[in-house]
This record gives sequence, C-alpha cells and structure tokens, in this order.
Amino acid sequence: MALDRWIALILLLFCLVYGYTAWFSMDGELAPFMKRNPIWPSTFPKVLSIIGVITSLVILTGLEKGEQKIGEIDYRRLTDYNLGQALLLLGLMVAYAFCLRTVGFLISTSCFLILGSVILGERKWHLMLPLSIGATLIVWYLVQEILGIFLRPLPIFLGV
Repeated sequence: MALDRWIALILLLFCLVYGYTAWFSMDGELAPFMKRNPIWPSTFPKVLSIIGVITSLVILTGLEKGEQKIGEIDYRRLTDYNLGQALLLLGLMVAYAFCLRTVGFLISTSCFLILGSVILGERKWHLMLPLSIGATLIVWYLVQEILGIFLRPLPIFLGV
C-alpha cells in the first residue's frame, strides 16, 4: 500500500475515534439549558470527524487518483519546482509569527503581505502597497472593534 493510503488509514482511525468521542461522550455533561440549543459544543467536532472520514475514504479507495495531468506536482521531481520560493515563504511565516507581538499587528502583517507578494513575483508596487496596508487595516478593525479581540496594533515599545 502506498504512503498516502497508510496516512489516510491512520487519519481514518483517528477521525473515527474523534467522531465517536464527539457523538457519544462530549454531550453527556451538558447543562439542561444547553441541551435545547441548536448548536452544541460538539457540533464542530462532529462536522470535522465526518469530513475527515469522507476524505480518508476517498483517498483509501483511490477516487482522487486519475491520470496525472499537466500542472500536477510530481513528488519525484521536486527539484524542478520553485522550492526556494516555498522555503522563503515558510521562513517569512515563521518570522511573522515571532514578530506579531513585539512589532505589532499592523506593521508585521503589512510587511508580511508586501514581502510575500515580492517573493511570489509581484512587482506592481502601486497596487501592492495600498492593497496590503488596506487589507491589514480592515482585518485589524474587524477583529479589534467588531469581534472585540485585542490585537496589539503597534510595537510594544510604544506602550499601546
């Protein structure tokens, strides 16, 4: 059996155990007023377990396989792809995670979006800068003001 099918089998077993827990043991300790709610704490785990079981079964049965088409990734020829870009993006993601608290959401997210688009080959600075900064401001406003989740907007040393 191929490696992807072994992984799918392990994932299927995990999803079955996870689903059993979600369906039969999570809701037993609910308070009486919670039992009348349409959405319980176990709703999302139930959905995840169903999606995981279906996905695992599709991989196990080989339904996702077909003839290899042009544009699909051939894992035997990984060196033919832009591996440098992928590694740079992964490094940028790690740096973003480390900078998020100290540098602040607005600066680190704007820099992440700008540098990420430069790594991917975007050169239209007149579009890239306003879109990156605008998207950062919109996301910050939605999370901070609408959802009420605090995101440090500016660097720590500014005391905000």
